[in-house]
Formats: sequence, C-alpha cells, structure tokens
Amino acid sequence: MPHLLHFSEDPKIKVFRPHVPQVRRTTRRWLWAWTRSMRLDSGSPGTRHELAAGVTASRWSEIGRALLGMGAHRRMHAIETVWLERMQACKMYMYRFDPAPFAAHNSDAGYYSTRETITPLSVEPIGDLLALHAGANIELRIVPNLWPIIDAVVASGLEFSIIRKMNASPR
Repeated sequence: MPHLLHFSEDPKIKVFRPHVPQVRRTTRRWLWAWTRSMRLDSGSPGTRHELAAGVTASRWSEIGRALLGMGAHRRMHAIETVWLERMQACKMYMYRFDPAPFAAHNSDAGYYSTRETITPLSVEPIGDLLALHAGANIELRIVPNLWPIIDAVVASGLEFSIIRKMNASPR
C-alpha cells in the first residue's frame, strides 16, 4: 500500500497522537489517515462543514442523476456560502504516513486508523482547494444552507459522507 495521508492547516506537526474526535460518541482514541483518493474529502478547512457525495455508475437513481448528472461529474462537494472565503484563504498541508501501523477502518471509503503515536514521513502544501476540486472533476456547490442538499442526498441512494454537519447553519 502506498503512503497514507493526513491533512492539517498546521505545517509544523512533528508527532501525531491518537485522540478522541470531537464529533464522535466514543472514548476510544484514534489517529486517522486516508488514501490518496480521499484527499479532497479531508483536505479542507478544519472547522468548516462540507457535504461530499459520490456514486458509482451502477448506483444511479433518478434523484442521484438529478443531483450529480447535470455537471457530468461523479462526485460533488457542497459548502455553505459563509465558508467560501475561508476555503479560498485556507492553506492546507498533506502529511504522509507509513501505512504499517494502520488498519483499514473502512477501506471502501479509504479510511484507516491506528492507536499508535506516529511521526510523519513528510509534509507538503496541497495548494489551492478550489483548483484541486476542478482538477479532480469534483463539482463544488456553494449553497446558502446545506440542509436541502443534505436531505436530497440522503434520499437519493447515493453513497455519501457528511463531515462536520454540526457546523451547518440551522434548518
């Protein structure tokens, strides 16, 4: 397996320690890493919220086609308008980890985890987040409120991930 990746706005982290994520209902300490394919799901401002929805060709429903088919993309991310300026200004860094201490947490989704303390192999800036979306053929939707699109994606049968939903504006 190639290197696993971790993303942060802090370019000076020397050691990563497992911790209890703020959004998890668990007391277990984890350190998360992703495969390269998950790069843009985790590489956005740390306090933002984003909806990521993806499909495979065999999973198109009418709602899914309506949501994703218009732009001829197979993947869509959405952020609220109030987060656009922060996303444009964000400087994100990609850390590379040796995959040996990690186990697949959800290998289909590209998530790996460990309970070990990890020293990164390297760190590098990932560049302009908007340009990265365009280069990866990911449609980026900027919407006033995420809840209508969250509801549509959940009802669509598409595979999806909703990251930091608690930061979304009220319904």
